Amino acid sequence: MAEDIVKHSVHTLVFRSLKRSHDMFLYDNSLPLKRDEKSDQVKKSCKIRDEYFMVKDFASAKENLPVSDIPPLIEGAHPYPSAAGVALTPETAANRTQPSHTGVQQLMSSLPPTDSQLSAGKESVSIMEIQKKALVPAGGKEKMAPSSKALVAAEGTKSTALMQQRKATSLPKPQWHPPWKLMRVISGHTGWVRSVTVEPGNQWFATGSADRTIKIWELGSGKLKLSLTGHISTVRGLAVSSRQPYLFSCGEDKQVKCWDLEYNKVVRHYHGHLSAIYSLDLHPTIDVLFTCGRDATTRVITGSHDCTIRLWDLAAGKSKVTLTNHKKSIRALVLHPTQFSFASASPDNIKQWKFPDGNFLQNLIGHNSIVNCMAVNSDDVLVSGGDNGTMHFWDWKTGYNFQRSQASVQPGSLDSEAGIFAMTFDLSSSRLITCEADKTIKIYKEDDTASEETHPVNWKPEILKRKRY
Repeated sequence: MAEDIVKHSVHTLVFRSLKRSHDMFLYDNSLPLKRDEKSDQVKKSCKIRDEYFMVKDFASAKENLPVSDIPPLIEGAHPYPSAAGVALTPETAANRTQPSHTGVQQLMSSLPPTDSQLSAGKESVSIMEIQKKALVPAGGKEKMAPSSKALVAAEGTKSTALMQQRKATSLPKPQWHPPWKLMRVISGHTGWVRSVTVEPGNQWFATGSADRTIKIWELGSGKLKLSLTGHISTVRGLAVSSRQPYLFSCGEDKQVKCWDLEYNKVVRHYHGHLSAIYSLDLHPTIDVLFTCGRDATTRVITGSHDCTIRLWDLAAGKSKVTLTNHKKSIRALVLHPTQFSFASASPDNIKQWKFPDGNFLQNLIGHNSIVNCMAVNSDDVLVSGGDNGTMHFWDWKTGYNFQRSQASVQPGSLDSEAGIFAMTFDLSSSRLITCEADKTIKIYKEDDTASEETHPVNWKPEILKRKRY
């Protein structure tokens, strides 16, 4: 027998429908719970006891100071509210108020110390006691040290201004330099030309190549004067002594050779490297030769594939400064001939540094390729050469890129053989010698017909906006 259906009144049905609607649209299970003051107090107590127990007594140091000596707390940098849409009223305007930490102090003072903290406090002297003893002068009167140099000046002059307005940043205008143009192309090597050096008399220059030969060229005419053979692998570094008629060379065959240019033969071999040698250089005033290779035996200023630059102390025989600003491997370093600074190049950008501590000066951004070499002359012209044959000319002081050029390959070579491996200026700073992947040597010179009217400086000062946060 079917059960009788219970009939409800219309009033009951309406209220049941209303309840279901409220349960559906006003459901509050997903809302966050109300904050429990007791739980918050326990949480703060545990955090202060575990992380700030050793320094929580520093807050009592200001209690010994007079109220006038306590620096006021500045809320906000201007008299306007930080939030958008907040009206400016005396309640929202920024003003100088004294810090109030009554609740936090009561919370810290109510914390019982743990057993380990009690034992540590018995065995060691607190930092506050050491500071108080150190701040007691000969007269015996105790005085707290100011918190910063700005407060020292404020206390000395009894001034309420703790900060001075900074002067606007001024950008120096770059110096005008004439553009450079191709003067001569020299061919003779049968492999990539990897190194170049100019002799102290500025009469000839030498190049080393992947064909395992060293060739000496006349600088004025570009004619070949001499070819030296002896290396069994690529010649990666060359240097001519200004004190003796010697030419030094190094290569990927782990050999360092000393050539006597009067007899055109090797007079000395230097052994010690266990792998390929990538660079060498001579001390400017004494008979000291520096080499660096893949076996990590480096000297003086070195850039490495570990993205670091190291400044070495010769007296101590160890690294003095390590610079880690580059994010990619450093492939080129160059020292300014007259200023006390140098530059480093990597695929991310070119950076300038100051001696002797390696202080950062500026970034030279814009050469979007792997920079293999750099050169700088006494006229503050910095040149960077990339693996794609691009050359960028920069003003050393301001970092302004005043010229960009693309090296053209010799007939019969592929377009991909436009890489630049080495470059240097001659001693007169009027000619630039580049060694390229198309097995040629190119010589550039300044354009004599250029002037500031025909090639103006296309430079505008950038607006440096200071970020608030």
